[in-house]
Amino acid sequence: MRFVPTHMLFWGCVWLFFVYFFGFNSENKNYIYWYSSVLLPVTMVATYFVIYFLIPKYLLRKKHFLFVVYGVYSVIGVSNLIVLAMLGGFVFMTKYNYEKVPLLGTSLPMALIGVYLIVVFVSSIKLLKYNYEALDRNKSLENKILETQLSSKEQELHFLKKQIHPHFLFNTLNTIYGFALRKSEDTPEVILKLSNLLDYILYQVDKPKVGLTAEVLHIKEYIALEKIRFQDTLNIVFKASDILSEFQVAPMLLIPFVENAFKHGDLIDGVLDIQLDLKVVDGCLYFKIKNTVLGDNETKVDKGLGLKNIRQRLDLVYANNYELKIEHQKNMFSVYLKIRNLNIKNEG
Repeated sequence: MRFVPTHMLFWGCVWLFFVYFFGFNSENKNYIYWYSSVLLPVTMVATYFVIYFLIPKYLLRKKHFLFVVYGVYSVIGVSNLIVLAMLGGFVFMTKYNYEKVPLLGTSLPMALIGVYLIVVFVSSIKLLKYNYEALDRNKSLENKILETQLSSKEQELHFLKKQIHPHFLFNTLNTIYGFALRKSEDTPEVILKLSNLLDYILYQVDKPKVGLTAEVLHIKEYIALEKIRFQDTLNIVFKASDILSEFQVAPMLLIPFVENAFKHGDLIDGVLDIQLDLKVVDGCLYFKIKNTVLGDNETKVDKGLGLKNIRQRLDLVYANNYELKIEHQKNMFSVYLKIRNLNIKNEG
């Protein structure tokens, strides 16, 4: 009921408007007060009928024909009430003395103008309110949809990250298992490097972005681990230039490429050749990795879990802001990744 005082104040102002409007050039103040008081409830009924019945039931539902029909009926009804008010004023206020009736008090068109000025004014405010509420509802709905989509993407991204963990750990633990069977002296060093990698996985991978230098460091840790496993059968070159600590990437974004090179790469002439090149130029990340592979191994490499997973993560995190190319030529399998507008850590 908080709106009642506001409505009462508004209709009080309307009554004053009627007194001024219909009392123009008239000395019969009693008639004007009475006439304005009679027109006020007529105006209230017409206004509330339009804003609470015609507009929500017909206009907003785009039933324009019915809106016009009932609108015309309301005008006819209001006209009849105004005519009755004029007759009542003529009989009871002037005692059949036509000269005492104010000029505007005998004009039906002027009375309709006065009433429907208020109706149109209030209806306009009501329509603005409806439009504002509709925009607000649409905005809220859009926000909910965006929140749902974002939550869905975050869950999908979280799932993809969790897929990396067992895949990554399975390969590494296999390496340790092989060393343990041979009772290799390198086993403790391998376990130590694995612990460093686990620290990265457990404490960094859930972050949306990490420093590119951290990603490079753990690629080197992984390569060092694999060097112990491959011994003299590995020839690997890793070039990383223009890597600033301010550059940010999704965690474990590049390691799966390196992991696939080791997992699916083949020894040719007794050696597995791997070449990595990473650089950042004008805010764009360029990553290239090549490894030797037998001619019939292309399908297995391209469909590995790591590459499939990384494609999905790139779609989620970088959308249309990246390029990924996979090539197989002779005995060399190559992956080219470019990320445009690489995120830089915001200061403060």
